[in-house]
Amino acid sequence: MKLLLVEPNFPIAIKSKNHSHFLPIGLLKIGTYHKLKKDRVKLVRGLKRCGFTPDRVLITSAFTYWSRYVHEAAEFYRKAYPSAKIEIGGIYASLMPEDCKKRSPFASVYRGLYRRSVAEKVAVDYSLLPDELDYQIIHTSRGCTRRCTFCGTWRIEPEFTFIDSVLPLIKKRKLVFYDNNLLANPHIDKILNELAKYRTDKGHALRCESQSGFDLSLLTPRRAKLLKDAHFVNPRIAWDGRYKTWYKVREVIKVLESAGYKRKDIYIFMIYNYVVPYAEMRKKLDACRRWGVRVIDCRYRPLESTEDNYKPGMKPQEFGEYHIHDRWTDSQVRRFRRAVRRQNIAILIDLPNGRYIDGCELRKVAV
Repeated sequence: MKLLLVEPNFPIAIKSKNHSHFLPIGLLKIGTYHKLKKDRVKLVRGLKRCGFTPDRVLITSAFTYWSRYVHEAAEFYRKAYPSAKIEIGGIYASLMPEDCKKRSPFASVYRGLYRRSVAEKVAVDYSLLPDELDYQIIHTSRGCTRRCTFCGTWRIEPEFTFIDSVLPLIKKRKLVFYDNNLLANPHIDKILNELAKYRTDKGHALRCESQSGFDLSLLTPRRAKLLKDAHFVNPRIAWDGRYKTWYKVREVIKVLESAGYKRKDIYIFMIYNYVVPYAEMRKKLDACRRWGVRVIDCRYRPLESTEDNYKPGMKPQEFGEYHIHDRWTDSQVRRFRRAVRRQNIAILIDLPNGRYIDGCELRKVAV
């Protein structure tokens, strides 16, 4: 059997810290699974012919608000290969299967993990990618122990599963962990000790990074030291709650600093355009300025949003062009986003008190 795996042409922000390791991991595991069954597999991104006539076309989906790219791909490959079976899976297909089927009625919609998660038990096939990577994606767990209202992870993967060792998985020196709640793995201390002791064939230590934020309640002084010993860089902390929890965030920052991390290398995840109003979010942002840590801002879109036409910049947009929470305004969304970027620049280049000065980044480049 011949399979074509398709990653639609999602508008991934090249400069985004949070999307810097954005890969279609599900498709890459499905590729391994079918190669083991002696099937012929090819991966493409966007809308292009693959050089053979596939029997099945498997299209992944990501965020629900990127759904248009999924349906553009489905329509393109339906016309390009009329005899092939078109199948759509992934996040959007799992969260909104009815909408997905309605908009591409000719396609089979796959909800949840592929073939009851059998593909999860195989390794990622990086050979399907056009370019060789210098890093590797790893999961020590799937699902999440928490039930955050804005997150779809626990809806797609309601059962929290985990492994007790990563040693059999390590293939490269640089590791990026895709766990939604890495520290919730009950074997995480053992895993961190493994990573700390591991050396490559050339005697090099690993370089590790977590794509998601660490759970404040699970980041103890001992665990922070284990993360540092395991060569984790750019630690991210999730601060989704109200400003009144500021003292917990400050304490964890101190814990990370005591473990050996520089403050400007610590990141705080913040979800904005959500239930915490603008004025309170500015207080959270100002606290991060005083602490000397940087912020990764995540603009909230409802899980059922199938479009997001937000356009960065100064030009105002109307409600309906993109989701604006009833506690926010378009102007506040833009002002907060701009404030985050300016503050991050100020902290990165060590401006006094982390306060931005117009054009400072240009002068820094010129120095």
